[in-house]
Amino acid sequence: MLSLELYAKLYLARRAEEKIREHYGEDEMKTPMHMSMGEEAIAIGVSHALRPDDQIFATYRSHALFLARTDKVEDFFAEMYGKETALLKGKGGSMHLCAPEFGFMGSSAIVASNIPVGLGAAFAKKRQGNGNIAAVFFGDGAADEGSFWESLNAACLMKLPVLFVCEDNGLAVHTPAPLRQGYRSLTKVVSKFNCSLLSSSTTDVESIYQLTRQAIDLITDKKIPCFMHLKYYRYLEHVGVNEDFAAGYRSRKEFEEWLKVDPVKLQRQKLLRQGVTEADLAKLEREIDDRVERSLNLAQQAPFAEDGELYRSVLAE
Repeated sequence: MLSLELYAKLYLARRAEEKIREHYGEDEMKTPMHMSMGEEAIAIGVSHALRPDDQIFATYRSHALFLARTDKVEDFFAEMYGKETALLKGKGGSMHLCAPEFGFMGSSAIVASNIPVGLGAAFAKKRQGNGNIAAVFFGDGAADEGSFWESLNAACLMKLPVLFVCEDNGLAVHTPAPLRQGYRSLTKVVSKFNCSLLSSSTTDVESIYQLTRQAIDLITDKKIPCFMHLKYYRYLEHVGVNEDFAAGYRSRKEFEEWLKVDPVKLQRQKLLRQGVTEADLAKLEREIDDRVERSLNLAQQAPFAEDGELYRSVLAE
Protein backbone atom coordinates (compact mmCIF):
# COMPACT_ATOMS: atom_id res chain seq x y z
CA MET A 1 0.00 0.00 0.00
CA LEU A 2 1.68 3.17 -1.24
CA SER A 3 0.20 5.43 1.44
CA LEU A 4 1.47 3.19 4.22
CA GLU A 5 4.91 2.74 2.65
CA LEU A 6 5.34 6.50 2.41
CA TYR A 7 4.18 7.01 5.99
CA ALA A 8 6.68 4.43 7.27
CA LYS A 9 9.50 6.33 5.56
CA LEU A 10 8.27 9.67 6.87
CA TYR A 11 7.99 8.34 10.39
CA LEU A 12 11.44 6.71 10.25
CA ALA A 13 13.10 9.94 9.14
CA ARG A 14 11.31 12.00 11.79
CA ARG A 15 12.01 9.57 14.63
CA ALA A 16 15.67 9.21 13.66
CA GLU A 17 16.15 12.96 13.84
CA GLU A 18 14.18 13.25 17.06
CA LYS A 19 16.59 10.68 18.51
CA ILE A 20 19.53 12.80 17.33
CA ARG A 21 18.04 15.82 19.10
CA GLU A 22 17.65 13.74 22.25
CA HIS A 23 21.30 12.64 22.35
CA TYR A 24 23.26 15.33 20.51
CA GLY A 25 23.95 17.27 23.71
CA GLU A 26 25.98 14.33 25.02
CA ASP A 27 28.70 15.41 22.56
CA GLU A 28 29.33 11.88 21.29
CA MET A 29 28.20 12.63 17.73
CA LYS A 30 31.21 14.57 16.46
CA THR A 31 29.55 16.01 13.37
CA PRO A 32 27.56 19.18 12.57
CA MET A 33 23.87 18.46 12.02
CA HIS A 34 21.73 19.94 9.26
CA MET A 35 18.34 18.52 10.13
CA SER A 36 15.63 17.51 7.67
CA MET A 37 12.61 18.23 9.85
CA GLY A 38 9.96 19.93 7.73
CA GLU A 39 11.25 18.76 4.35
CA GLU A 40 10.58 15.04 4.74
CA ALA A 41 7.72 14.98 2.21
CA ILE A 42 10.09 16.15 -0.53
CA ALA A 43 12.84 13.67 0.33
CA ILE A 44 10.50 10.70 0.68
CA GLY A 45 8.13 11.59 -2.15
CA VAL A 46 10.85 12.16 -4.74
CA SER A 47 13.03 9.25 -3.64
CA HIS A 48 10.15 6.77 -3.63
CA ALA A 49 9.18 7.77 -7.17
CA LEU A 50 12.69 7.39 -8.56
CA ARG A 51 13.64 4.02 -10.03
CA PRO A 52 16.34 1.76 -8.56
CA ASP A 53 18.87 2.61 -11.28
CA ASP A 54 18.32 6.37 -11.07
CA GLN A 55 20.94 8.26 -9.08
CA ILE A 56 20.68 10.93 -6.37
CA PHE A 57 23.10 13.79 -5.70
CA ALA A 58 22.29 15.43 -2.40
CA THR A 59 23.05 18.45 -0.26
CA TYR A 60 24.31 18.40 3.31
CA ARG A 61 20.69 18.44 4.59
CA SER A 62 20.07 14.87 3.53
CA HIS A 63 19.18 12.70 6.54
CA ALA A 64 15.62 12.05 5.33
CA LEU A 65 16.76 11.53 1.75
CA PHE A 66 19.47 9.04 2.75
CA LEU A 67 17.06 7.03 4.92
CA ALA A 68 14.35 7.14 2.26
CA ARG A 69 16.69 5.82 -0.41
CA THR A 70 18.64 3.23 1.60
CA ASP A 71 16.56 2.32 4.68
CA LYS A 72 19.98 1.86 6.36
CA VAL A 73 19.13 3.34 9.74
CA GLU A 74 21.79 1.20 11.41
CA ASP A 75 24.50 2.57 9.13
CA PHE A 76 23.06 6.05 9.51
CA PHE A 77 23.52 6.17 13.27
CA ALA A 78 26.91 4.48 13.08
CA GLU A 79 28.02 7.27 10.75
CA MET A 80 26.62 9.92 13.08
CA TYR A 81 28.77 8.45 15.87
CA GLY A 82 31.79 8.00 13.58
CA LYS A 83 32.05 4.24 14.06
CA GLU A 84 33.67 1.57 11.90
CA THR A 85 30.35 -0.24 11.42
CA ALA A 86 29.09 2.61 9.21
CA LEU A 87 29.13 2.53 5.43
CA LEU A 88 31.86 5.19 5.43
CA LYS A 89 33.37 4.02 8.72
CA GLY A 90 32.88 7.45 10.26
CA LYS A 91 34.68 9.46 7.58
CA GLY A 92 31.54 11.06 6.17
CA GLY A 93 29.53 12.25 9.12
CA SER A 94 26.19 13.95 8.69
CA MET A 95 27.15 16.12 5.72
CA HIS A 96 28.90 13.54 3.52
CA LEU A 97 26.60 10.54 3.49
CA CYS A 98 27.12 8.17 0.57
CA ALA A 99 25.72 4.80 -0.55
CA PRO A 100 26.35 4.31 -4.29
CA GLU A 101 24.98 0.76 -4.21
CA PHE A 102 21.57 2.33 -3.52
CA GLY A 103 21.98 5.07 -6.11
CA PHE A 104 22.70 7.61 -3.37
CA MET A 105 25.86 9.01 -4.91
CA GLY A 106 26.73 11.31 -2.05
CA SER A 107 25.91 14.53 -0.27
CA SER A 108 28.16 17.57 -0.25
CA ALA A 109 28.77 20.28 2.33
CA ILE A 110 29.62 22.88 -0.33
CA VAL A 111 26.57 24.75 -1.59
CA ALA A 112 25.69 23.84 -5.21
CA SER A 113 28.79 21.65 -5.62
CA ASN A 114 26.70 18.52 -6.21
CA ILE A 115 24.85 20.05 -9.18
CA PRO A 116 27.60 19.87 -11.84
CA VAL A 117 28.55 16.40 -10.58
CA GLY A 118 24.99 15.24 -11.17
CA LEU A 119 25.13 16.88 -14.58
CA GLY A 120 28.15 14.74 -15.46
CA ALA A 121 26.31 11.62 -14.39
CA ALA A 122 23.35 12.59 -16.58
CA PHE A 123 25.70 13.13 -19.53
CA ALA A 124 27.05 9.60 -19.02
CA LYS A 125 23.53 8.21 -18.88
CA LYS A 126 22.63 9.88 -22.16
CA ARG A 127 25.77 8.52 -23.82
CA GLN A 128 25.01 5.05 -22.51
CA GLY A 129 21.37 5.30 -23.59
CA ASN A 130 20.21 3.41 -20.50
CA GLY A 131 17.08 5.51 -19.89
CA ASN A 132 18.07 6.43 -16.33
CA ILE A 133 18.15 9.90 -14.82
CA ALA A 134 20.19 11.87 -12.30
CA ALA A 135 18.22 13.65 -9.58
CA VAL A 136 20.04 16.67 -8.16
CA PHE A 137 18.78 18.15 -4.89
CA PHE A 138 19.60 21.69 -3.75
CA GLY A 139 18.18 24.56 -1.74
CA ASP A 140 17.06 27.90 -3.10
CA GLY A 141 20.32 29.37 -1.76
CA ALA A 142 22.18 27.29 -4.35
CA ALA A 143 20.42 29.31 -7.05
CA ASP A 144 22.69 32.19 -6.02
CA GLU A 145 25.70 30.20 -7.23
CA GLY A 146 27.00 30.39 -10.77
CA SER A 147 27.42 26.63 -10.96
CA PHE A 148 23.64 26.21 -10.74
CA TRP A 149 22.95 28.45 -13.73
CA GLU A 150 25.82 27.00 -15.73
CA SER A 151 24.59 23.47 -15.04
CA LEU A 152 20.98 24.33 -15.87
CA ASN A 153 22.08 25.99 -19.10
CA ALA A 154 24.31 23.06 -20.12
CA ALA A 155 21.65 20.49 -19.26
CA CYS A 156 19.13 22.29 -21.44
CA LEU A 157 21.55 22.73 -24.31
CA MET A 158 22.60 19.08 -24.26
CA LYS A 159 19.10 17.82 -23.41
CA LEU A 160 20.33 15.74 -20.50
CA PRO A 161 18.18 13.45 -18.32
CA VAL A 162 18.41 15.57 -15.18
CA LEU A 163 15.76 16.13 -12.53
CA PHE A 164 16.59 19.38 -10.75
CA VAL A 165 14.90 19.31 -7.32
CA CYS A 166 14.90 22.75 -5.69
CA GLU A 167 13.93 22.48 -2.01
CA ASP A 168 12.93 26.08 -1.39
CA ASN A 169 12.59 27.20 2.24
CA GLY A 170 13.07 30.86 1.31
CA LEU A 171 16.35 31.15 3.20
CA ALA A 172 20.05 30.92 2.55
CA VAL A 173 21.11 30.20 6.15
CA HIS A 174 19.34 33.28 7.66
CA THR A 175 18.93 35.52 4.61
CA PRO A 176 15.54 35.62 2.81
CA ALA A 177 15.39 35.55 -0.97
CA PRO A 178 14.40 39.24 -1.52
CA LEU A 179 17.63 40.36 0.17
CA ARG A 180 19.91 38.25 -2.02
CA GLN A 181 18.25 37.75 -5.41
CA GLY A 182 17.85 40.41 -8.10
CA TYR A 183 14.63 38.80 -9.34
CA ARG A 184 11.36 37.96 -7.64
CA SER A 185 10.52 34.52 -9.04
CA LEU A 186 12.99 31.71 -9.58
CA THR A 187 10.44 29.70 -11.53
CA LYS A 188 9.78 32.58 -13.96
CA VAL A 189 13.48 32.79 -14.73
CA VAL A 190 13.84 29.01 -15.11
CA SER A 191 10.77 28.92 -17.38
CA LYS A 192 12.80 30.73 -20.05
CA PHE A 193 15.10 27.71 -20.34
CA ASN A 194 14.45 24.66 -22.51
CA CYS A 195 13.26 22.40 -19.70
CA SER A 196 10.02 21.20 -18.19
CA LEU A 197 8.92 23.03 -15.04
CA LEU A 198 6.80 21.73 -12.16
CA SER A 199 6.09 23.63 -8.95
CA SER A 200 4.23 22.98 -5.72
CA SER A 201 4.01 24.20 -2.14
CA THR A 202 2.32 21.03 -0.87
CA THR A 203 3.54 19.08 2.14
CA ASP A 204 1.55 16.03 1.07
CA VAL A 205 4.05 13.25 0.36
CA GLU A 206 1.76 11.44 -2.07
CA SER A 207 1.27 14.60 -4.12
CA ILE A 208 5.04 15.03 -4.37
CA TYR A 209 5.39 11.36 -5.30
CA GLN A 210 2.90 11.80 -8.15
CA LEU A 211 4.54 15.05 -9.25
CA THR A 212 7.87 13.25 -9.45
CA ARG A 213 6.37 10.46 -11.53
CA GLN A 214 5.13 13.18 -13.88
CA ALA A 215 8.62 14.71 -13.98
CA ILE A 216 10.20 11.36 -14.86
CA ASP A 217 7.69 10.88 -17.67
CA LEU A 218 8.45 14.37 -19.01
CA ILE A 219 12.19 13.70 -19.02
CA THR A 220 11.64 10.37 -20.77
CA ASP A 221 9.15 11.61 -23.35
CA LYS A 222 10.45 15.10 -24.15
CA LYS A 223 14.17 14.26 -23.83
CA ILE A 224 14.89 17.46 -21.91
CA PRO A 225 15.59 18.17 -18.21
CA CYS A 226 12.88 18.88 -15.67
CA PHE A 227 13.03 21.48 -12.90
CA MET A 228 10.90 20.82 -9.80
CA HIS A 229 10.39 23.76 -7.45
CA LEU A 230 9.09 22.56 -4.07
CA LYS A 231 8.41 24.78 -1.07
CA TYR A 232 8.88 23.72 2.54
CA TYR A 233 9.64 25.19 5.96
CA ARG A 234 12.80 24.37 7.91
CA TYR A 235 11.72 23.57 11.47
CA LEU A 236 15.10 23.96 13.18
CA GLU A 237 18.15 26.20 12.96
CA HIS A 238 20.32 26.11 9.83
CA VAL A 239 22.92 23.93 11.51
CA GLY A 240 22.17 22.30 14.85
CA VAL A 241 19.34 20.59 16.64
CA ASN A 242 17.52 23.51 18.27
CA GLU A 243 14.83 26.03 17.38
CA ASP A 244 16.11 29.52 16.55
CA PHE A 245 13.11 31.85 16.63
CA ALA A 246 14.83 34.14 19.14
CA ALA A 247 17.40 34.98 16.46
CA GLY A 248 14.96 37.46 14.94
CA TYR A 249 15.06 36.54 11.26
CA ARG A 250 11.82 34.51 11.31
CA SER A 251 8.79 34.21 13.54
CA ARG A 252 7.31 31.38 15.54
CA LYS A 253 3.90 32.30 14.10
CA GLU A 254 5.12 31.35 10.62
CA PHE A 255 6.38 28.05 11.98
CA GLU A 256 3.06 27.31 13.67
CA GLU A 257 1.21 27.84 10.38
CA TRP A 258 3.46 25.35 8.60
CA LEU A 259 3.15 22.92 11.50
CA LYS A 260 -0.58 22.67 10.74
CA VAL A 261 0.39 20.89 7.51
CA ASP A 262 3.26 18.87 8.94
CA PRO A 263 3.99 16.08 6.41
CA VAL A 264 4.11 13.28 8.99
CA LYS A 265 0.86 14.37 10.62
CA LEU A 266 -0.90 14.82 7.27
CA GLN A 267 -0.03 11.34 6.07
CA ARG A 268 -1.07 9.75 9.35
CA GLN A 269 -4.44 11.48 9.19
CA LYS A 270 -4.89 10.36 5.59
CA LEU A 271 -4.25 6.72 6.51
CA LEU A 272 -6.87 6.87 9.27
CA ARG A 273 -9.38 8.28 6.79
CA GLN A 274 -8.52 5.46 4.38
CA GLY A 275 -9.46 2.88 6.98
CA VAL A 276 -6.10 1.96 8.50
CA THR A 277 -6.76 1.46 12.20
CA GLU A 278 -5.10 3.34 15.02
CA ALA A 279 -3.89 0.02 16.39
CA ASP A 280 -2.16 -0.89 13.11
CA LEU A 281 -0.47 2.50 12.91
CA ALA A 282 0.64 2.29 16.52
CA LYS A 283 2.12 -1.16 15.85
CA LEU A 284 4.06 0.13 12.84
CA GLU A 285 5.31 3.11 14.83
CA ARG A 286 6.45 0.89 17.72
CA GLU A 287 8.39 -1.30 15.31
CA ILE A 288 10.13 1.74 13.83
CA ASP A 289 10.76 3.21 17.29
CA ASP A 290 12.35 -0.05 18.40
CA ARG A 291 14.53 -0.20 15.31
CA VAL A 292 15.70 3.39 15.74
CA GLU A 293 16.48 2.82 19.42
CA ARG A 294 18.31 -0.42 18.67
CA SER A 295 20.32 1.20 15.87
CA LEU A 296 21.37 4.08 18.11
CA ASN A 297 22.42 1.71 20.89
CA LEU A 298 24.46 -0.40 18.48
CA ALA A 299 26.18 2.72 17.18
CA GLN A 300 27.02 3.88 20.69
CA GLN A 301 28.57 0.52 21.53
CA ALA A 302 30.43 -0.02 18.25
CA PRO A 303 34.20 0.54 18.09
CA PHE A 304 35.91 3.37 16.27
CA ALA A 305 37.90 2.48 13.17
CA GLU A 306 41.62 1.94 13.50
CA ASP A 307 43.87 4.91 12.75
CA GLY A 308 44.83 3.68 9.29
CA GLU A 309 41.21 3.80 8.10
CA LEU A 310 41.52 7.56 7.68
CA TYR A 311 43.73 7.02 4.64
CA ARG A 312 41.72 4.27 2.97
CA SER A 313 39.25 4.78 0.09
CA VAL A 314 40.08 8.47 -0.29
CA LEU A 315 42.03 8.22 -3.56
CA ALA A 316 41.43 6.27 -6.76
CA GLU A 317 44.18 5.48 -9.25
